[in-house]
Amino acid sequence: MSLKAFHIFFIVVSILFAAGFGIWFLIEQPISSQSLNVLAAVLSFTVGGGLILYAIRFVRKIRSMPSEEDKQS
Repeated sequence: MSLKAFHIFFIVVSILFAAGFGIWFLIEQPISSQSLNVLAAVLSFTVGGGLILYAIRFVRKIRSMPSEEDKQS
């Protein structure tokens, strides 16, 4: 597995974890206050959205870079 593919895989896993934590915070019974759970959920979804934007920019960047085969020719 190339470093680029691993990086994309790691970003996707991180997005899934952020979304999972956001959903978990929304359905979990509050320990101290409901607003703290909602704040944590919003923060998790915001991080997930940021990771999605990062993934899009990363994929665009690596597509514009020449591949290893092009460098050898």
